[in-house]
Amino acid sequence: MSLESLLLDGALGLLIGLTLGLLGGGGSILTVPMLVYLVGQTPQVAVTASLVIVGVNSALGVLFHQANGAVNGRVALLFGGVGMAFAYLAANFSKLFRPEALMIAFAMLMLIVGALMLRRREAPMAEGSLCWRKVLIGGAAVGALTGFLGVGGGFLIVPALVMLLGLPMNQAIGTSLLIIVMNSVAGLLGHLGEVALDFGMIAVFVGAGLLGTYLGARLTRWLKPEQLRQAFALFVIGLAAMLLVDNLSKLL
Repeated sequence: MSLESLLLDGALGLLIGLTLGLLGGGGSILTVPMLVYLVGQTPQVAVTASLVIVGVNSALGVLFHQANGAVNGRVALLFGGVGMAFAYLAANFSKLFRPEALMIAFAMLMLIVGALMLRRREAPMAEGSLCWRKVLIGGAAVGALTGFLGVGGGFLIVPALVMLLGLPMNQAIGTSLLIIVMNSVAGLLGHLGEVALDFGMIAVFVGAGLLGTYLGARLTRWLKPEQLRQAFALFVIGLAAMLLVDNLSKLL
């Protein structure tokens, strides 16, 4: 690996980790394009490598956020478990549509979610007010959308935890990372043995991502929930616009 490649991989890994640690999402939707367009991986290899990179960085992020008491393990296990089951069931329906059409649908969903997050005001959740029926419904809905659209992760999990369940933004971020770990492990098991991975490149991404995730998690302690929510919403809207531009040109 050349010095130029090492620096590029390190910078990209740092950005991915920072995004995950700060916003609780954005890993896969950033990692796959980076690996394909900037690192030169094939899409098949990029998807599998992304599961490793995002999964490990998210696991580290869980540890960092857990130290701040910002991870709800019970919600993550139930929400994530139900979501994994519904993602598996919904994945078969996505084969009926063109990939570009699915990505446009996902981008439109992201725009709606981003707009709702911008308008919402943080309301403290009353102690013991968590509705477990909503956890099941939210997990099933996010899982179905993730399986159908082929992407999702934190961009669907965090808004569901905040707007549907009423979790504080900082707790939604930490909890989202634990759910992403579960989804990454499940996805990786389904891809094992399909492609040969560049573990040297992955190690650089993970190593730099560790620093980024740590910095992102630390920043959540200093930023107000309102600032985190607005940053998340703007990031979602920005990525949605990029997806629309890219996929509309391919569909038309």
